[in-house]
Amino acid sequence: MTDKKTQTEIRKELLQARHRAEEAQARNRVKERNARTRRLIQEGAVLESIFPEFQTMEPSQIRQELLNRFKRI
Repeated sequence: MTDKKTQTEIRKELLQARHRAEEAQARNRVKERNARTRRLIQEGAVLESIFPEFQTMEPSQIRQELLNRFKRI
């Protein structure tokens, strides 16, 4: 009987450890996603501050305009 209880406790501990690891991975994914979102917002703000006309353009137009401008350099 003691062996069964010990095995059950071990399984429970392993399951808890797996859940803790999954939760840690989920937290890391959220942190990475938030960091990426923040970076994209900051980059977009810099772009708009340099080229105010981009505020009214569609993303595909902005991309094309940037490609055209940088091809000239």
